[in-house]
Amino acid sequence: MASEAAAAEPIFSPQEWLAHVRSYERHGELFRAYDLAKQALLRFPDDLALRHRAVLCLASTGATHKALELHDELGLGRIGEAALDTPLALDAATLRPRLLKDAALASEGAGRAAAMAAAAAAYREVYRKATAVGNADAYYPGVNAATLSLLAGRESEAFALARDVLDRLGTWPASRKGFYEKASELEAQLVLGELERARDSVAAIRPMMRGASYADLRANAAMLRQLHLIVAAKRLDPAWLEPLAPACVIHYLGHIIAAPGEPGRFPAEQEDAVRQAIVERLAADDVGCGYGSLAAGADILFAEALLARDARLELVLPFARDEFVEVSVRPAGEQWVGRFETCFAAASDPKRGDLRYATEDRHLGDDHLFGYCSQLAMGLALLRARHLAAAVEQIAVWDGKESSGVAGTALDVAAWERTAKPQRIIPVGNGFTPAAQPAAPQRGMMRRTRAMLFGDIHGFSKLTDEQLPRFIEIVLGCFAAVIDRNRRDILLANTWGDGLFLVFNHAGKAANCALELQEAVARIDVVANRLPADLGLRIGLHLGPAYEANDPILKHDNYFGAHVSRAARIEPVTPEGSVYVTETMAAVLELHNADSYTCDYVGMTEAAKQYGPLRMFLLRRRARAAA
Repeated sequence: MASEAAAAEPIFSPQEWLAHVRSYERHGELFRAYDLAKQALLRFPDDLALRHRAVLCLASTGATHKALELHDELGLGRIGEAALDTPLALDAATLRPRLLKDAALASEGAGRAAAMAAAAAAYREVYRKATAVGNADAYYPGVNAATLSLLAGRESEAFALARDVLDRLGTWPASRKGFYEKASELEAQLVLGELERARDSVAAIRPMMRGASYADLRANAAMLRQLHLIVAAKRLDPAWLEPLAPACVIHYLGHIIAAPGEPGRFPAEQEDAVRQAIVERLAADDVGCGYGSLAAGADILFAEALLARDARLELVLPFARDEFVEVSVRPAGEQWVGRFETCFAAASDPKRGDLRYATEDRHLGDDHLFGYCSQLAMGLALLRARHLAAAVEQIAVWDGKESSGVAGTALDVAAWERTAKPQRIIPVGNGFTPAAQPAAPQRGMMRRTRAMLFGDIHGFSKLTDEQLPRFIEIVLGCFAAVIDRNRRDILLANTWGDGLFLVFNHAGKAANCALELQEAVARIDVVANRLPADLGLRIGLHLGPAYEANDPILKHDNYFGAHVSRAARIEPVTPEGSVYVTETMAAVLELHNADSYTCDYVGMTEAAKQYGPLRMFLLRRRARAAA
């Protein structure tokens, strides 16, 4: 998936790289912050601040397992043995306890309390070392140790730590206490059940969260998750923390406006009323970020209102900009083209928004691309809200009537309803009902959104002629057993040597089959079957529009197009034993299958055969407790 967001300007010192990383963090752009930190480390691999930030940003996306691997890869485990007398040394030393905490929270079953206790002990040891050398910032590993002790059921230990933290911060003058100190005081007060003092802390923190000089969305999300854990453990009313809720994330959509004097589902004379309704709705719901497209009418009205309130504008266009303008903007009148250009330019500024294309293909009269684009925008909104611990909802300008084609507002409203997330409708229209669109003539080739799986076995080319029959029987037989179990969900199954190409109509079905394949291959005892010990399955998954047509050589349906090529470029860069998915696939799984799967961010990864960089995610099944 392409992005036209402005590239970061040349940066020459580690401090300048770090400042840009922190800027993206504060705006909640965690994927971009991580990517930039990794890019900086190519130039300054030994810089401790950049190593710390890379792991922290990755962990903040929920990719705990990958963050643990990166933590060890960057040599940060040795920090715990060093003197913790500087803020940076302390920050680096608390990374591993932070990752143990995240892993404990995602665990389930009888070992969960023990995992919490282990994470608490790790924080407590850092707290002990930092206080011993007089580090004034030692309060935050201390309060984390207190919270985790509470969650582990060790109440007396939690109380002692929380009291010690409050006593230490109590010696600070009020003028010295910033956001982190106030947040730590609030956390300790909640652990101790000192609710009156905690209410005062909430009142002090809220303006700091929203102040332009601070506004660190990553830090806010981390604080809120911690506080909600305590509120749940103490059986307090969750509404108690509502004043600290971050700004809401929305997916916006609605009808294209009719040209003046023309009939339509969004009449031109209702523009002012709809604009006012949008402005009032964004204010009432405290919206800080919106995902959607930029068609004339509802989309542009939402974009203008978001920009006017300094909210982020995250644009997702279904295909190339110039063609989109001709199809979805200019027909409403030339004045809408200028407004499109203004919003487009604003979203291209990383400080104000971002821009993505759902596909680089041409429209070619295929309205399925609009539905594909909407799914991507909805999924991205849900991912952002999860990462920032924010509320998320959909706001639609809709006349309440069914869509007359293969895409449209009604279909997107129905898709969002299935997530059970809040939804608000701004009514529009005057009773106009568009004529039913005639069915499009069947063509030899049609594009449809499909989930595509490519897999291969690393080490296949080194098999001997003596080993090959056993590989066919055992490994390909393993593939066949999984495919047979999932046959009704598979539109196409093809293989060549060790290669595998599967096509699905549903992202969730593709994800399940991919993980089943990995699980089945992992159970093969390669040594007992006299196969190479380093055999490993790599799987890449992508979702996008593909041409579906009868293959004149194979004499059955097959799939073609740029998105098939994209899917094929993922598997060669996937580690053995893993399933990598594109951002599109991750977003659609978040939209339709968030209770079953989670996608951990891996980073911008160079696809095979010089295809270019793609945002990659590691697919995993979601543990019940984490969900």
